[in-house]
Amino acid sequence: MAFPMSENEGIRAYGVPKNMLLEFRILSKPCSVVRDVTLAAVNTLDYASDRSSKDTRLILTGPSGCGKSYLLLQAVEYAVHNNWIVLYIPRAVNLVNSSTAYAYDARTRTYLQPDYSYELLRRFLSVNSAALHDLTLQEDVVLEDRTVPAGTLLADLVRLGVDRKELSAVVLPTLMEALSRQTTYPVFLAVDDVQSLFCATKYRDPHYRTVMPHHLAIPRLILEYASGKKTFARGAFFGAESTAETRFLMPLELREALGLPEHRPAGPYVARRPELAEYAAGLRNVAVPAQLSVGEAAALFEVWMEDQALHSEPNDELFMTKYSEAGGNARAFMWKGLLATLSSL
Repeated sequence: MAFPMSENEGIRAYGVPKNMLLEFRILSKPCSVVRDVTLAAVNTLDYASDRSSKDTRLILTGPSGCGKSYLLLQAVEYAVHNNWIVLYIPRAVNLVNSSTAYAYDARTRTYLQPDYSYELLRRFLSVNSAALHDLTLQEDVVLEDRTVPAGTLLADLVRLGVDRKELSAVVLPTLMEALSRQTTYPVFLAVDDVQSLFCATKYRDPHYRTVMPHHLAIPRLILEYASGKKTFARGAFFGAESTAETRFLMPLELREALGLPEHRPAGPYVARRPELAEYAAGLRNVAVPAQLSVGEAAALFEVWMEDQALHSEPNDELFMTKYSEAGGNARAFMWKGLLATLSSL
């Protein structure tokens, strides 16, 4: 399945995780293989399209390299092309790793991230412009020094946050609240690196104490939709675990909520943060298969060979050798198998 790359496509506007970006640079066109789990994810979105997002809150889990990020991106692309409003955050770790500016807001008692809010609004408008021109505010909204009247197009509201960067951090939650109430379009919130939003951040307060994720405005907003505290009238929440950032591995609170085994022994005397446990409650674990089936691996092999990304002679012996070496793991099959073949020629 090739991903479209027009100007307002989700993959182009929102970007992709770093490891996927490297793979897409090798191929002439970004693409992926449709797996059985892809069809299951699509069916889940179809089911959620006319139900509250509280009923569909999933976390994609599995071993490193099994294809969690690819599956999430496939779901995003499906939603974009099936009349959904889509907000996709491919690198949620950037919300908590102290890589973007933040400022305390006494009104909400959280730390705002205006630069990130601005970029998110700009990308969101690019992908969902048509739908936003069909939706309006249902009531007057006060934004700092001005009032936005009821009946204003949501596209104009987002454009206000893009044109006036200082308002972006206030416009974002206002937009999400408006999307929560409307029933014209289903809304899909997709977050990669989602486990990082349940970890202590790298931000510090004026007393140099660690800022928790629910004290940052954007992570808190995401966590509220993940937990079902806030919901879309029609929609779904998908998150994908990542093991690439070892500083932000899945914490105990989230592992217990998903029914996953702990990284290390954990008994009743190990401290849990009740706030994070509350945000994790109700999330459903969707285990991505650790191995590609032979048919799925064969399709992946064919994609790379037809694209002439490799110079090896395609044959059954090469395919089965690399598939066996990788143990069926998708990333190992590509990087330690197919791409390693290139360096050994």
